[in-house]
Amino acid sequence: MSAPDLLEAWGLHLALARRRSPHTVRAYVATAARFLQILPPPLDWASLARLDVGDVRNQLAARRADGIGNVSAARELSALKAFLAFARTQAGAGEAPPPRLRGPRIKKGLPRPVTPDDAVNLAAMVADDSAEPWIGARDRAVLLLLYGAGLRIAEALSLTAAVLPLGDALTVTGKGGRQRVVPILPILKAAVEDYAAKVPFALERSGPLFRGAKGGPLAQAMIQRAVARARVALGLPPTATPHALRHSFATHLLGAGADLRSLQELLGHASLSSTQIYTKVDAATLLDVYRSAHPRA
Repeated sequence: MSAPDLLEAWGLHLALARRRSPHTVRAYVATAARFLQILPPPLDWASLARLDVGDVRNQLAARRADGIGNVSAARELSALKAFLAFARTQAGAGEAPPPRLRGPRIKKGLPRPVTPDDAVNLAAMVADDSAEPWIGARDRAVLLLLYGAGLRIAEALSLTAAVLPLGDALTVTGKGGRQRVVPILPILKAAVEDYAAKVPFALERSGPLFRGAKGGPLAQAMIQRAVARARVALGLPPTATPHALRHSFATHLLGAGADLRSLQELLGHASLSSTQIYTKVDAATLLDVYRSAHPRA
């Protein structure tokens, strides 16, 4: 079996069985390709299943010599472990223990939420600063979906006009093709309806809901640039990005008493560990309030 055959099988497994994004598939296949280049023949699933921790460590050392940092090294290790686990399954040795190698320590930064007032003001400023009223209505609707429904910007921009007219809930397709249902507040419904009434292009049910200036699908960069201009005008920090609005949605719900499991469903996280970071965010917010308000702080 040749290296291209192994890589093709690995890529198909990631895309079809694991339902990974195209970006993740490319990255994991590239990692496997670099790994196969340093291995002696024969290259087949059985030989890969017999590899030990030393082989993985050698590859990581070579990548470190290329200058990659801790985050990239951790991703490389994760991709290699997944590839070798797949190789053991293909070789019929699925029960064999995988090479055990601890990855580098990574200091996880906390998301930086904005206040509810800043979220609303940011959406309003973006709308006011737009060249045309329909573009302002469009950008406001997108940002309110991020803050009011916790959508990722890619999720909002992938919506089709088939969602119109909006009801009290919206089915969203997120990472890995996972679907979830999010509630739609009246202010979100009104914002989307306002945009739909003003957009100068016909909104076909199978076409994108949010359109660019020339009628094509709206690009993320356009929303990011509009937010960058608005946050400067409002005096907000560089961390006030479109994605920060999703963080704010999660943080404010948690602070209002939402439980982690419900929040996990609303955010579309595959695992609860991804959601638990917001408990740290909420604690950090409380600490900031304490330090600024307590006379002895």
